[in-house]
Amino acid sequence: MKLRSRLGSPAITCLAALVAAGLVAAGCSSNTSDKGSSQGGGTLVVGYTAEPNTLDPWKATQFQAIHLLEQVYGTLTQLDKDLNVVPGLAEKWEYSDNNTTLTMTLRQGVTFHDGKPLTSADVKSSIDRIKAPETAAVAAATLASVESVEAPDPQTVVLRLSTPDAGLLAGLATTNLAIISKDDTPETLASKPNGTGAFKFDSRTAGQSIKLVANPNYWGGKPKLDGLEFRIIPDQTSVVAGLQSGNIHFAALDDPLVAKSAESSGLTVQKTPNLSYHVLQLNARRAPLDNKNVRLAIQCAIDRKQVLDTAALGEGEVVGPITSPAYRSDPNARPCPTRDVEKAKQLLAEAGFAGGVTIPAIVSQGEYATSVNEAQNLQAQLKDAGITLELETLESGAYVDRWVAADFSAAVALNGGRPDPDGMYGRYFTSTGNLNKVAGYSSPELDRLFAEGKATTDVAKRKEIYAQISRHLEDNAVWVWLFSSYVYTASTPGVSGFTPMPNGSLQFLRETSLS
Repeated sequence: MKLRSRLGSPAITCLAALVAAGLVAAGCSSNTSDKGSSQGGGTLVVGYTAEPNTLDPWKATQFQAIHLLEQVYGTLTQLDKDLNVVPGLAEKWEYSDNNTTLTMTLRQGVTFHDGKPLTSADVKSSIDRIKAPETAAVAAATLASVESVEAPDPQTVVLRLSTPDAGLLAGLATTNLAIISKDDTPETLASKPNGTGAFKFDSRTAGQSIKLVANPNYWGGKPKLDGLEFRIIPDQTSVVAGLQSGNIHFAALDDPLVAKSAESSGLTVQKTPNLSYHVLQLNARRAPLDNKNVRLAIQCAIDRKQVLDTAALGEGEVVGPITSPAYRSDPNARPCPTRDVEKAKQLLAEAGFAGGVTIPAIVSQGEYATSVNEAQNLQAQLKDAGITLELETLESGAYVDRWVAADFSAAVALNGGRPDPDGMYGRYFTSTGNLNKVAGYSSPELDRLFAEGKATTDVAKRKEIYAQISRHLEDNAVWVWLFSSYVYTASTPGVSGFTPMPNGSLQFLRETSLS
């Protein structure tokens, strides 16, 4: 789950240029069994370094799972390539009652993959189930303002809100809020997903691949591809070898060294700034991290640029908490904008740990390429201040399980950013947020600020509110935000039509073709 912190930065300029130009990645395979004709068709093989850990869109936090499920499921709204909210399963909507009633009109003729029609009853069922605590949906907090859902006729959905919610429409675009048939259950969907998306689930071979086939009845038009195969490959170097041999057609890479190697070998590589951010998460509900000065000491002992340069070859930018384009945090607005080891030691002494402190930390191996290098660099830097970062490296699925359960003191993480800051952090840092246990921190001040941010549509007021949120997070060293980097899409000659997105989404595989 890497945009930048200030307007005018090189990465933002790059992003603007990419979006304005509408650039697309290209690629294909020499494997004739997968090849499409000049009119399209064929199966696009996508290289994946980790197997998706769930097929439940309401519980997916792993990037690999989300990229797969966004091909299968539909959402009420969508984001276009510029991250603007556009119609999805809802073709139009209207606010009334001082923006506390949202009436959405569903598209006519949309069906689930099993042939059943999409109706307002499915939308009501989905929203009600997502909001139910027993579902444990990871984006339930996005619907916190929704008091009730009505389905007055098959094509109309009415959301009654407790307060105006400026981030709701963008929030509804996340795959974590996908619409599921009222007749389906998590148990039935665990083996065979049933969505309204451009591709239908076909088969799964554990540890090897997941295959999807084109949905001929997709409301947006039948995809140009006959199908997608998400093939599990151990590491990104092997993925590139597969691209070079033609056994793989397309891959999203996050290792800049591997991306440079791919490009030098003649593959088409597109580099896109991303909203996701690399972070050292600190669980403030566990000692000694419940001591603010210990967290501040960790923050002051870290040179973020060194982590970026060491782990990602400098391919990115140091960031603050919020990467949403219109609300970016200033990375220098923090207690220690540059590394200050003496200040870190002083803070540790004030916290009662003059002799040093040990912090256990979990690290994922397989979900993204730079994780272990980041962790080792953080470990080396913190040692200078008397802080021992005790690393536990976990396979991707095991890491996600521990992370979701908040079974850690610290976690080296890559989290997804969102276009709206409430959707990005409301579920983490409000006391009722469904991922607040994972965040490890909340406060009455943050609860108040997030409520104010949702309730106003005035952009200037929202910017100031989220600037206050960012300052609170930094001043309390809630987490240590490090940097955001790039996502690279690599493909072989002949793949066309794919548009990368700043949120890392692969949704435009539905417009991709093989020739």
